[in-house]
Amino acid sequence: MPTFRFLLLLLFFLHSSLVASQRSRNSTSSWQTLSGNAPLVIARGGFSGLFPDSSLPAYQFALATSLTTVILWCDVQLTKDSFGICAPPNVELDNSTNIAIVFPNNKKTYIVNGVPMDGWFSLDYNLKDLSNVYLVQGIYSRSNLFDGNPFNLNTVEQVAQLKPPGLWLNIQHDMFYRQHNLSMRSFVLTVSKRVIITYVSSPEVAFLSSISARFKGSSTKLVFRFLGADVTEPSTNQTYGSLLRNLTFIKTFASGVLVPKNYIWPVNSAMYLQPHTSVVLDAHKEGLDIFAADFINDAAPLSYNYSYDPIAEYLSYIDNGDFSVDGVLSDFPITPSQTIGCFHHINKNGSGNEKPVIISHDGASGIYPGCTDLSYQKAVDDGADIIDCSVQLTEDGIPICLGSIDLIASTTVVQTPYSSLLANIPEIQGTAGIFTFNLNWSDIHSRLKPAISNPFLSKYFIRTNPLYANAGHFMSLSDFLTFAKGKPITGILINIENAAYLAQKQGMSIVDTVISTLNASGYTNQTSLEVTIQSTNSSVLTKFRQQTHYKLMYKIDETVRDALNSSINDIKKFADSVAIGKDSIFPQNDDQFITGATDLVQKLKSFNLSVYAHLFMNEFVSQAWDFFSDPTVEINSFFQGAGVDGIITDFPGTARSYRSNTCLKLGSNMPTYMLPVQPGGLIQLLYAIPPATAPFPSLTASDVIEPPLPPVSERANSTGGSVLGPTSNVTPQTPPSGTSPSGQPHTTACTFISLAMLLVSLLLLPM
Repeated sequence: MPTFRFLLLLLFFLHSSLVASQRSRNSTSSWQTLSGNAPLVIARGGFSGLFPDSSLPAYQFALATSLTTVILWCDVQLTKDSFGICAPPNVELDNSTNIAIVFPNNKKTYIVNGVPMDGWFSLDYNLKDLSNVYLVQGIYSRSNLFDGNPFNLNTVEQVAQLKPPGLWLNIQHDMFYRQHNLSMRSFVLTVSKRVIITYVSSPEVAFLSSISARFKGSSTKLVFRFLGADVTEPSTNQTYGSLLRNLTFIKTFASGVLVPKNYIWPVNSAMYLQPHTSVVLDAHKEGLDIFAADFINDAAPLSYNYSYDPIAEYLSYIDNGDFSVDGVLSDFPITPSQTIGCFHHINKNGSGNEKPVIISHDGASGIYPGCTDLSYQKAVDDGADIIDCSVQLTEDGIPICLGSIDLIASTTVVQTPYSSLLANIPEIQGTAGIFTFNLNWSDIHSRLKPAISNPFLSKYFIRTNPLYANAGHFMSLSDFLTFAKGKPITGILINIENAAYLAQKQGMSIVDTVISTLNASGYTNQTSLEVTIQSTNSSVLTKFRQQTHYKLMYKIDETVRDALNSSINDIKKFADSVAIGKDSIFPQNDDQFITGATDLVQKLKSFNLSVYAHLFMNEFVSQAWDFFSDPTVEINSFFQGAGVDGIITDFPGTARSYRSNTCLKLGSNMPTYMLPVQPGGLIQLLYAIPPATAPFPSLTASDVIEPPLPPVSERANSTGGSVLGPTSNVTPQTPPSGTSPSGQPHTTACTFISLAMLLVSLLLLPM
């Protein structure tokens, strides 16, 4: 794609942002920075979390989507003819450009700070030689679909022509270039006469000392960059950890320090936060600005304490009550811009806005095992408006809260002798499982442990809060209803699935059981908590409409692009609201780019149906690239952009934080970094647009209308009496010898055979 065409598309994508107000909202009176001003956002290589580091679009995108005070960061490398170019931080170019293709035979080996390095180096080429070398995404976990666009290497002067509010030059390898008769000192002193340089940083004491006198009294500030605490600084032969203990010495040649973020908030080997250090206060005591580095949204993980919410991480550095760093170095400058502009100094106990309505998903199941006392309490503490219980029935007919009828999904059942109850039930799911109706409530409550959901473990090796992987206690529906009373919530949501199967094959009426439990718990006449029944089955909701006065939510369990008027009219006969998947609002292609937007939300709302979107998670791999690996950007786009009434989320705390941010009340003065994304904007910028996928179907009346629930069947019980329902529809297994009449197995050789079968089954589960 020619450069000018790409830039035209980029400008089109940013149009709504460019015409919006860029008014800065940073109070200068309440920050604990050295100056008292708001912290700075420093865009490392521009918006390098999305576009190739140091490319022109990356810099332009950073300027358009960040605070008006954003600083553009340039890692400087020198060419053979002494031009300074902005390039990704590694001294070799082959990881971040196509230079190995352009010059396939020019691989060299150099000693860099005493370490031999193989690759292609800028000092072997004149600037003209590099004119056909293009930048590419050098971090392989990020999308490479922008590669192939002619993103040229840019000189410092070319980046300065963008007229950024500030320009930061990082000089990482002065000693290496001096060994090859190139002078970073001469370059910096010369270029500073042609363009305004706001900051110059380096991890080399000798380099900063050599230029400090020339910049004394100027507007250019020198910053000493700390590397790993155990790394040796080459010009003093001291470790950076030892230099940190002598900030008075640093003050002799620099006005600030840049430190890895773990210098301030260290983490242990399990990735949990330790108490913060005194380094920020120590630097401020010496009169040094202190900047924190290494902020990226797509880290796996951030410290688990942040629950994959990058805004929560930034707040711990700028709004913790003890100190604030003076700036943050980020690959995703939109996120610290939001944090500084809209999320700082929020009253954590304030009510915030009323929308979007926050509905938990198995409680705060992104933090604790779902449907446990801990998960529900966390959802309440984090500001959920409505907490949910997905009702399952046990063998003895007790309704319990559990995210799935299959115990494998949310318990430790596979580690117990109950693994012998593995069964294939096609009416429920396509893979083998161990189902709640095969164990009684005592079995589940006393002998199984909760297991936290890890939806991205097998594919991305991303874990969910492992320290609490088996924490908490299961709750019956009665426990849940008792728990909800008196809590600062507006309602409860009860989800019911598999009702027809349970009636026909297990002799259990889940609808009648839920109604009787609600009645017994005093929810029939109480008005303080609104009760909503959710199901993907219209037959379930129809029965509730006939027998109760609860609110009813229809969950559309397939991805659709539209809904026929006739289908919506049918939904209105049995539901007050609709829950739809995120892809039905912003469809994605197979590469996780949004292809556009449907009008399904507005259409449903035009029929006076409230609309809730699901499922929101904080893990960046759950989001389209268009949301910049930021769950707040995603929530904002669904609320402000698509207009949903509420969201269903594993992380109510992130949604509550979003809803409390001060920018939501600004209306037409909304800053650019808080505008919803333009659906389908990024896909137009790809080098090769993927082929269009088949459109999702429209929802029709036949998808909605179901026959009434079947009558509850009867079966003979093990003692010769009659109980409701037949035996489990197990295929092809039969209970192993040693199984007790109650279904509780004894440990025998058959148990270990069943365990082996279970392992095979798990290996066949879809990834």
